[in-house]
Amino acid sequence: MTDTTSELGTGVPRREGRDKVTGAARYAAEFAPPGRLYAWPVPAIVAAGSVRSVDAAAALALPGVVDVLTARNTAPRAPAEDPTLNVLQDDDVPHRGWFVALVVAETLEAARAGAQAVRVHYDTRPHDVTLTRDHRERYVPEEANGGHPAVRERGDAPGAFDAAPIRVDAAYDVPPLHNHPMEPHAATASWEDGHLTVHDSSQGSTAVRAALAQIFGLAEDRITVTSAHVGGGFGSKGTPRPHVVLAALAARHTGRPVTLALPRRDLPAAVGHRAPTLHRVRLGADPDGILLSVEHTALTHTSRIKEFVEQAAVPARVMYGSPHSSTVHEVVPLDVASPSWMRAPGEAPGMYALESAMDELAERTGLDPVELRVLNDPADEPDSGRPFSSRHLVECLREGARRFGWEERDPRPGVRRDGPRLTGTGVAAATYPVLVSPCRATATALPGGDYLVRVNATDIGTGARTVLGQIAADALGAPGDRVRVEIGDSDLPPAPLAGGSSGTASWGWAVHEACATLAGRLAGDPELPPEGLTAEADTAEAVEAGSPYARHAFGAHFAEVSVDTDTGEVRVVRAYGHFAAGRILNARTARSQFLGGMVMGIGMALTEQSTLDPAFGGFAERDLAAYHVPVSADIPAPPAIEAGWLDEADPHLNPVGGKGIGEIGIVGMAAAVGNAAHHATGVRFRSLPLTPDKVRAALAGVV
Repeated sequence: MTDTTSELGTGVPRREGRDKVTGAARYAAEFAPPGRLYAWPVPAIVAAGSVRSVDAAAALALPGVVDVLTARNTAPRAPAEDPTLNVLQDDDVPHRGWFVALVVAETLEAARAGAQAVRVHYDTRPHDVTLTRDHRERYVPEEANGGHPAVRERGDAPGAFDAAPIRVDAAYDVPPLHNHPMEPHAATASWEDGHLTVHDSSQGSTAVRAALAQIFGLAEDRITVTSAHVGGGFGSKGTPRPHVVLAALAARHTGRPVTLALPRRDLPAAVGHRAPTLHRVRLGADPDGILLSVEHTALTHTSRIKEFVEQAAVPARVMYGSPHSSTVHEVVPLDVASPSWMRAPGEAPGMYALESAMDELAERTGLDPVELRVLNDPADEPDSGRPFSSRHLVECLREGARRFGWEERDPRPGVRRDGPRLTGTGVAAATYPVLVSPCRATATALPGGDYLVRVNATDIGTGARTVLGQIAADALGAPGDRVRVEIGDSDLPPAPLAGGSSGTASWGWAVHEACATLAGRLAGDPELPPEGLTAEADTAEAVEAGSPYARHAFGAHFAEVSVDTDTGEVRVVRAYGHFAAGRILNARTARSQFLGGMVMGIGMALTEQSTLDPAFGGFAERDLAAYHVPVSADIPAPPAIEAGWLDEADPHLNPVGGKGIGEIGIVGMAAAVGNAAHHATGVRFRSLPLTPDKVRAALAGVV
């Protein structure tokens, strides 16, 4: 080993950066085994029913079309534990967009033409895709996503609210949202001597291998799944999706490798979405702004085949102290595609509602919105009573306010006018839990002074390779360029997925332990065997032991917006986020993650929305022409948008001290923008996004 100054915490450039900009990095659909075929799915065009027949004659007559797969001509498979993977298993159509056939052809163009030529005949049944607050099928589930109890109550929240001198009782709506990663969901599958190899665009190939093994009745050691490079996921690639099952099925059926890249218009119905959430928040406070009661009820939808309940009321259990609290989740099963994870599930829509209500409470009490949050900052986690491992929300609010220039704010709404434009500023807090899962890793000292670290982590564009290399080099006391990192292959030591802001904490823990063990064995400078000296780590026992502490990251978002009273357009002029997320392991990639989340939060606030057509049962906004993600022209350039952080030392996390940063950047951004829009106009907006039509209608007769 060679003693060196640690690079951990510095802005080390991405290891794979050159490969990506030169095209050397290969994504799932770019692997081209000899004899490769292409597949194109056929989605159902009815909202609910069953397939009566499939007429594939016209498709099979087209040049280049090899076959058309349906539930009636493919070999049987075991039902998947996840019902969304049971494609081409039977004739049932649970929602519009469910895949009912798959065309396989010599070229991508032939596969697409073949899919358009397939004729499917259906028997339909009545459908319902509309979520309403008084829906007759609403119910309270046992759990929300993440294993959270659906209901948590302390004291007598309704009674305390009724008795409170100052009250806020408001409803907030968040529409369906879609992940839309730059790289669509894709897989290339091939079978050889009974071994299945799949290159998949996934946030975790260990989970994909397990699902394929169960569906196809194989031992896991007969399957290899790689996810070498992934062009974004935002949660939609966090679980196995139908495309990987279809690619493997088509490859087995034809005896040739098959690539399937889902058309973007199929993604909203096939790979999950953020379900709509209808919120009611009731806050009761004394005249000084001290919270007496917090109530948050979140209603969402789920599909008929799989229950997924967005845990949107959970953040209210964490954020502010009050002697009385009630948080409830309700759900309605509809004939819709199964919702799933989208960046900061639960926290993003839940904190929009809670932080908007806190802004309304600040207005009612006459308190500064920052000071109201500081005033109600609890010493321990309100829901569990456990002490926080660290909680620096107040510091984030204070430092964020200082850097943003909050003290210059005139608290009166609607007073900053320049012609037709009104300007306002808003603030919102953010939180995200510290999550960590068991992981294994190995570290090998090689003859010649190099090191090899192996762990089945997945880099979805966040810089996982780079940060894991930094962690390894730090634990080994070696230069970073002497450490090679292998990730993204299910044949490597198993690791959890890249999701829940838990990747680096989980993988980094195992990598640190393996490297620290190896460093100890090398302390006596032993002679290395030709294959090198390897140390292993498995964090399962330590992780599953749990913690007596409530562990969360916190942050504060600030936004300045301009509202055009003629057109109704709302634009973010400035934005700043300040975060307390443990030890920042790479300043460059951390800033990128924080800013990326903030941009996604701005999209949630101003442009992103989806609607379910009640007549046809599908999402109306199915591509990037109709579903408006923010682009560079929508976002102010740095330094007008910027992120900063505290140097937070938390000894109760993991050996590397990180909390995870991928999601907290989005959590409070939409509320900060909405609160700024209210400050600009004096009008309270409670339904996202703040599109010009909504804003103009709300401003009519007001300004």
